[in-house]
Amino acid sequence: MEGFFLYNQAEQLIEQYPLTVSETAKGRGALICITECGEKTLKEYKGSAARAEILYDVADFLNKEGIMTDGIIKTKEGEYLSGSTEEGLYLLKDWYNGRECDTKSREDILLAVTQLAKLHVCLKKYEKPIPEYMWVSEQTLIEEYEKHTRELKKVRNYVRGKKKKNEFEAKFMEHYAGYLTQAEEVLESLKNQAARRGEEEWQQMYGLCHGDYNQHNILFVKEGIALINFEQMHCDVQVSDLAHFMRKILEKHNWNTGLGMDMIMAYDRKKKLSGMECEQIYLRLAYPEKFWKVANHYYNSNKAWVSGRDIEKLDKVTGQEKERQQFLQMLFHFVQ
Repeated sequence: MEGFFLYNQAEQLIEQYPLTVSETAKGRGALICITECGEKTLKEYKGSAARAEILYDVADFLNKEGIMTDGIIKTKEGEYLSGSTEEGLYLLKDWYNGRECDTKSREDILLAVTQLAKLHVCLKKYEKPIPEYMWVSEQTLIEEYEKHTRELKKVRNYVRGKKKKNEFEAKFMEHYAGYLTQAEEVLESLKNQAARRGEEEWQQMYGLCHGDYNQHNILFVKEGIALINFEQMHCDVQVSDLAHFMRKILEKHNWNTGLGMDMIMAYDRKKKLSGMECEQIYLRLAYPEKFWKVANHYYNSNKAWVSGRDIEKLDKVTGQEKERQQFLQMLFHFVQ
């Protein structure tokens, strides 16, 4: 229904902008518009007008600094959003006709990591104030992992109470103890890091982050690399972007140690990593997030009928554990 609404309202929305659309095409959750000012994309927006203003300003800053992003187009009235709160708010942004980062290509992956480091260096130069609601505290990650760990225990308690266990539940219980230990060790280490950190080094780690750095938001175009979809942008430890991207890529590459270390080195060449940043990357990757995600999906779905997809995902997670631990051991020695 969301797409249906968008296309039926597209003409009315586009009329709010100072450009003429000659052609439209369906894109990833958006409408691509061919205009006399180049290709644009019309996309539904869930945030506030205040956040949209910051997104506009940061994109403008980055583009002037040589980092290609999907800048926001203002309406004829100078507004950052079109539509209405009742019927939906939309952003019109620049669009780049390119290809997404190929997760099978080592070259693409390392170029994407290098571009991320350049982005972080550039964002550190952004001097305008960032509102408090966009800041993520060090306690946020600890609280998130505490919540995940409680949820793992809740799934364990539920499964343990069943007299007859299905295939998924039997496999979950087989591996649960090891993953719980990992979760608790990461939590303890995060709390220890928070207790001993120096304020100056911690502040150096903080800055604006993309917030959703993945292959879909990295486009290779003839002019270079364009980074898009900054709607999740916030202030946090900047290497959270790197850890997020590494997890996505390494899960697809069976936690290839060489590739993982090359990604860290590629970032480090453009933006020097501190010891505490390396430790943050390690701890974020050491938390058994994928195991939690599979277990949580099972618990929140219809447990009377277990999806074969859930079993398949659990098998993949546990099947990669040996390689994952080998990579984490290498990264741990690198951090020390």
